[in-house]
Amino acid sequence: MPENSDEHIIEAIGRSRIVIRDGRVVEVGEAIITDCPLAKRFAYPIPAITKDAIRANIEHRIKAFGMCTANREVLDTREFVGFGASELLSFGLKVGLVDAVVLACDGAGTVIVTKPGMVQGIGGRMSGLVRTSPHPSVMDRIEKDGGIVLDRKHAAIDQIAGVALAYAEGYRKIAVTVASPETAVAIRRIHPETLIFAVHVTGLSAADAKSLVAASDLVTACASRTIREIAGAGALLQAGISVPVFAMTQKGKMLIIEKIRQSDEQVLVKPTRLPALGGKQPDPLV
Repeated sequence: MPENSDEHIIEAIGRSRIVIRDGRVVEVGEAIITDCPLAKRFAYPIPAITKDAIRANIEHRIKAFGMCTANREVLDTREFVGFGASELLSFGLKVGLVDAVVLACDGAGTVIVTKPGMVQGIGGRMSGLVRTSPHPSVMDRIEKDGGIVLDRKHAAIDQIAGVALAYAEGYRKIAVTVASPETAVAIRRIHPETLIFAVHVTGLSAADAKSLVAASDLVTACASRTIREIAGAGALLQAGISVPVFAMTQKGKMLIIEKIRQSDEQVLVKPTRLPALGGKQPDPLV
């Protein structure tokens, strides 16, 4: 990619490959699923997953909060889903179970965040960031509110290096979002105390799903059949039934239970064999 280009590649909404260049959607790939219950609840809903609907949703995000542009907003306090990755990790920061979160942000790459509103502002509105271009103004906003940018020059996405930097900066209760088994396994080996949250797992093979689950504390199911089967069978706790999140360790389980404990919402707690699936699942599961 040329040094002066402004190109961002994301995989979202049924794992469609989307290219945003100079603030415009220039490519929308075919999604590998046709229906998703979460997509129907987006701020700009997608009742049916089509290329036109995906384009409209992404264009709305660009207009609403500057996604993949220099105007990208990085703070938000709204919860979009009860047990989403950003919601759980921002809660973890709020109550002191986590003191730093490593995640990826369009326009900045891998960042270290210590404010709940920034975890939600970045992660709650972004999924499946594959590659991004640096926007100094976005990085400035992150750093102004106490965040740390791993690579200001290239906006590299490197979660392993991000976790290493977080430890070097003195943080000890670190959480990280990962999208590949190789990254999760490496972080678990080098920094075993890290809370690893696996995201963007649609389409994983059985072998990759097994590897990712074994290295993670929390795993979101997305539209993955293999994650439902493999994570569900070994999980200590499941949150949600349509697009569940699985807690694979006591540390992951504690985060979800503490969020439930501090919530005023009604909750059903029932010992059962997992996975417990119901409601409308993404279609097809892949």
